[in-house]
Amino acid sequence: MSAKTATQEVYYTAVGRRKAASARVRMTRGKGAININGKPMNEYLYEEQLVRIATTPITIAEMTDQVDAEIRVSGGGPIGQSGAIALGLARALQKLNGELRAPLKKEGMLTRDGRAKERKKPGRPGARRRFQFSKR
Repeated sequence: MSAKTATQEVYYTAVGRRKAASARVRMTRGKGAININGKPMNEYLYEEQLVRIATTPITIAEMTDQVDAEIRVSGGGPIGQSGAIALGLARALQKLNGELRAPLKKEGMLTRDGRAKERKKPGRPGARRRFQFSKR
């Protein structure tokens, strides 16, 4: 969904989720600046692998130096947050340019990964673990 700010700048918003993490992405056309929670991306995502996971949709779309993104992410850990950012960026890119849907979908970037931690069940020490069985 696009909207206009006071300076008539068009921006595209999207939400991405992964595990317990949620990322709100606000994308505009620009020079490739990506800020996460007010910090530069390379400072917030402190490992190369996390940056690679988060920027995969922009790399696939070949728009590395053409879009700016302001991202607010909360919950989860580093891997979950980078996955949520990737989904949010992919959805925002799709709104920016509808032709990007096919390559992003082919790479699986528009699919929400529903895997999450399973809840602990009553009468057990964990989600699936059972107490040790003793015959005698």
